[in-house]
Amino acid sequence: MNTVFVESRYLKHIDLGKLTSRYSADGSRILRYYVDLRHDLLKLHKELNAPELFLLQHKVNALVAQWDDKTEEALKKQAIFSGKAGADQLTVDAVAAIDRLSSILGHTLTVSDRIDWEGMKNTSPYGGQMTYDKPQPHRIKAKEPQYIAPEISFWDKLFGRASSKLGTAETVHRHLVEEWRQADLAAEQTILRQTAEWTAAKAAFEAKAQSAKQAFLAAQVAENAKIDRLAAGVATGDPTSVVEHASLVLDESDYDELFEKAFEVEYDRNTKTLLVQYRLPSPDDMPRIKAVRFVAATGELKETYVSDRELKANYDSVGYQICLRSLHELLEADEHDNLERVLFNGYASYIDRASGHDVSATIMSVLVERKAFLEIDLSRVDPKACFKSLKGVSASALSALAPIAPVMKLNKEDRRFIDARDQAEFLDDSTNLAAMDWEDFEHLVREVFEKEFASRGGEVRITQSSSDGGVDAVAFDPDPITGGKIVIQAKRYTRTVGVAAVRDLYGTMQHEHASRGILVTTADYGPDAHKFSSGKPITLMTGGNLLHLLGRHGIKAKIDLREARQSLNLRDYG
Repeated sequence: MNTVFVESRYLKHIDLGKLTSRYSADGSRILRYYVDLRHDLLKLHKELNAPELFLLQHKVNALVAQWDDKTEEALKKQAIFSGKAGADQLTVDAVAAIDRLSSILGHTLTVSDRIDWEGMKNTSPYGGQMTYDKPQPHRIKAKEPQYIAPEISFWDKLFGRASSKLGTAETVHRHLVEEWRQADLAAEQTILRQTAEWTAAKAAFEAKAQSAKQAFLAAQVAENAKIDRLAAGVATGDPTSVVEHASLVLDESDYDELFEKAFEVEYDRNTKTLLVQYRLPSPDDMPRIKAVRFVAATGELKETYVSDRELKANYDSVGYQICLRSLHELLEADEHDNLERVLFNGYASYIDRASGHDVSATIMSVLVERKAFLEIDLSRVDPKACFKSLKGVSASALSALAPIAPVMKLNKEDRRFIDARDQAEFLDDSTNLAAMDWEDFEHLVREVFEKEFASRGGEVRITQSSSDGGVDAVAFDPDPITGGKIVIQAKRYTRTVGVAAVRDLYGTMQHEHASRGILVTTADYGPDAHKFSSGKPITLMTGGNLLHLLGRHGIKAKIDLREARQSLNLRDYG
């Protein structure tokens, strides 16, 4: 399959856009496929994307199925919405829509959110024609002419004409038999030729049909194998597979036509953290009609709307429910414990009434730990109170659409980030940190800070080694007061660190827009270094501080500068 297709009961209303692809930087492989779908009757538009065509087709099928149901309802409404009956029906629908807002969270507790991998597979039988439908040629053989004896009268006998008549009859019969034989031979040859042609055509059809069936089954096996590979990737914690699994979970979440979903998902395997950027509905997407009445005098339908206060309350309730529901769905579907934490950043796209500009801003953010979240009884909570108890960040009212700083926002586009490697397990009392390989020392610093930040939901990433005074590691700390982006530099020195290294760190902080900088060394700092860092968001960690931090996490090591200088063949100035 090298394209996607649409199967719909209302195909004429659906416009399938051109399939496009995004390639890798070197153009050697396709990273993701994209396709647009539009529905002219429902006035809906959706861009779908996936890394594999079979996943994209799955998403197209699911979306079209939803649209078909909506189209059916819309056509029914067009047929019955006239007069008082139409008004009554509209009122019933409006009340039902508002009632559904309160059951967003409860709905997910009644269904399984796990992905049915077998159900995703295409197990349909081959639907192509396998039987050659043209009948085999055959003929109805003409009967051989029968001899018809002439009538011999008395006078024929009297005048001697009997023998002549008999001779003539026999001659005619012989001619008729000969003609019959020639025609029968020609017909036999014709039927043999037609039968041969039919047999060849039948064989060609059956070969082509069998080939088409085998191609269909092979493609079916290949597509189903991709689903198996995706499931296997999820089972082993493959980051790409985990992201697609999470996307499938959120895609299949049924909100009963309340709004169209849109989200982005990222995953960090090192910390088992899933980041969800979720587009919340805007207040304009909320159901506003609460009743409709028919005015007989004018033939018009008059609508009654919910109050602004009710609208804002409904919006707040929906936002908190979507957040908790999404977290629940992702964690419940995570059968292989790939997710230790889930970060939910909910953003809204709306029109700024002051400027008239389109705005998109994060209005709620929360980072939850798996164990703590799964202990919550969501069937009995107040969504807003639960969100706040999880240390979620938002304005007092979501409907205010007040932008907030997310608890955490992983910078997955920073190409400097590299895979970390643990060093602590190789250390003991005899390990001299001041004599370590400088790259191993940077990884050790990353590891101990990761342990330190893990208790408050932070993350530490190590960058590509450059030895140029740049960033050695980046920490993302969710603490609303002391947190933010923190740059860390590790200096495996055997001499006192001067002010130049601290100046370099401060310049790096400004370049990186970091809220804090940490300089870690195996040695000490000179007075100028401490003087420069005073009053700035800079932490200077000496070798002693580092050993204390390592000890707090059960990591044993030592720092012996003299020994390090000797092992590194550095001159000892005493």
